[in-house]
Amino acid sequence: MNTKIIKLLLRLVLIVSIPFVINSCKDSAKKSNTEVAKSIIYPSDVIPFMDEFTILCGDGKSIKDLVKVEHKDFFYVSNDGKTDWVVYKTPNSGITSKNSSNTRTELGQKKHWKAETGGKLTGTLKVMHVSTSGDARVAASYSVVVGQIHGTEGHENEPLKIFYKKFPGHKKGSVYWNYEINTEGDNSKRWDYSTPVWGYDMAVVGSSPTSYPDEPEDGIELGETFSYEVNVYEGIMYLTFKSEGHETKKFTKNLLKSDFATKADIPQQILTLYASIGRDGVERANAYAGELQNFKQGAYNQTNGKDPEENIVWHTGSETYNGDIAKQYANGCYAEVWFKEATVGPGTMPNKDKNE
Repeated sequence: MNTKIIKLLLRLVLIVSIPFVINSCKDSAKKSNTEVAKSIIYPSDVIPFMDEFTILCGDGKSIKDLVKVEHKDFFYVSNDGKTDWVVYKTPNSGITSKNSSNTRTELGQKKHWKAETGGKLTGTLKVMHVSTSGDARVAASYSVVVGQIHGTEGHENEPLKIFYKKFPGHKKGSVYWNYEINTEGDNSKRWDYSTPVWGYDMAVVGSSPTSYPDEPEDGIELGETFSYEVNVYEGIMYLTFKSEGHETKKFTKNLLKSDFATKADIPQQILTLYASIGRDGVERANAYAGELQNFKQGAYNQTNGKDPEENIVWHTGSETYNGDIAKQYANGCYAEVWFKEATVGPGTMPNKDKNE
């Protein structure tokens, strides 16, 4: 066979084989892209109830549809080597909601309900970080809210906020829950009554901006798992808190009848903590009766850059790096909370709860 014929045959082989090679490369690329897409785990893959919530993130981004959605550096999934967790992360300073000075990466329930109708929220979580910047005299310093019942009409106050707080240098922090009165009349006189779960309540503060109380003996460490159940049934709020190695704690609170309807009902905790800012209001007799509420869950950072001298309870004087989120994250000026399980649904009669 002469050389010309051999060259011609080789060209034909090349021409025929090139499309197969190109298609093979395309197929490999498609397969690779599919594998990458399949490898992404979204918050809704870990906690399926995301279709019942929206989210506001610490950079101000609001997301209405949370199925197969993440938001880098704020709302995403991380694995601790054993378990996938939904991460909620938010700086000390960012874009806040219209009625708050504090940033949040926090779910907001789409469905609204009344205390008479009720609802239930559960969560299993670990707090990974709270701001290391703040003023120790300020009750809100170094804390994050990890679950709420939030009013959506009237004063839009909060019958429940579940906090985690840890002072700098301490190994253990405190878990406590606050009840905010549904103020009779002028809401500028509102206040929160704080109840400890493990560790201290909100009113335990430092004697100076950089002095701290003793570390709580029965506190919860950063990275230590605990769970809560909020069950509102026929106007009564039933709270259950659990953590391995700690005593299970249970509380009840009537949301339809006030414990704070007269000046004589104001607890000493409130008279001491709020005296300097003049908040000494009373609650309407029927508390939150008839008003719409919804659940919130995630990381509602309680630190901010506001001047403590203007409000020694809520203005924490924390470092904010002029709102530069990257610098805040790099320097410990943020809150970060991980959830591995959570549910939402209707309230249930307590004696029918499996944990009762």
